[in-house]
Formats: sequence, structure tokens, C-alpha cells
Amino acid sequence: MGKVLDEDLVYEILSVVAEIPAGCVASYGQIARLIGREKNSRLVGAALSEADRYGDYPCHRVVNHAGRLAPNFPDQRALLTEEGVVFRDNGCVDMKKHQWRE
Repeated sequence: MGKVLDEDLVYEILSVVAEIPAGCVASYGQIARLIGREKNSRLVGAALSEADRYGDYPCHRVVNHAGRLAPNFPDQRALLTEEGVVFRDNGCVDMKKHQWRE
């Protein structure tokens, strides 16, 4: 079993995720920076993988810095497409067009 995440930290991450508007995406690193943990993008990913335990959050709006989708989230592309997010030919989100400008 992996390391247990601090619940307050998880809620801090999820509160940022809740602010991402429909049709936009944020990167793990961007969220880490916004909570004051610039070098902890993997921590953000770990928290998001547990997000369903804490409520309903738009975690599908979080991608890696290049716009790559989460490997174990099969519905992510469909959810983003429904919000009007455009993908490049390589399957990544067009970050220039859709990255959240917080």
C-alpha cells in the first residue's frame, strides 16, 4: 500500500482543481505551483488518483505539461471533448489553446 496522503493537502489540491473552468486544462505542475509546492507535481497526481474518495471534482481537466492524458483514465478524452477541448494530432491537448490562465 502506498503512502497515505494528508487529507488537508488533498483538499487543498482539489480546491484548485475545482476552479479550473470547463474547456480549460491545468497541468500537475501548475497545480503544485499554485499550492506552493512547485516541485511536487507527482503528489498532485497521487491526490487526484484518490479524488473520488473526497467528492466530485473535475479531475479530467488535469493533464501533464505537454497535454498528455492520464494513462488510467479512459473517459478523460471524452469528457474534455464534451467541453470543447481540442486535441493535437498526437492525441495531446492543445495547451496553447486550452491551458487555464489562473
